[in-house]
Amino acid sequence: MIKVFRIVSYLEGISYLLLLGVGVPLKYLAKDDSWVKSLGMPHGLLFVAYVFLAIAVGVHKQWNAKTYAIVLIASVIPFGTFYVDRKYL
Repeated sequence: MIKVFRIVSYLEGISYLLLLGVGVPLKYLAKDDSWVKSLGMPHGLLFVAYVFLAIAVGVHKQWNAKTYAIVLIASVIPFGTFYVDRKYL
């Protein structure tokens, strides 16, 4: 399960960076919101999978409340999921 969480964590982090780095600038600079629509759905699904897997892995590894908070907050911070992978997995 930890391997699956690491993969989802990595993909979620990349999708978030693509959404923020490509989709949002194109939406406002080029007035083209198709990238946000195209990148948003996969990112949303990966985000939900990340949260569920974080809870499952936390139960398995017996994380305390502080670790849960860090892992879950990291999902909304750019590059946060990469930090979680390095520090907690």
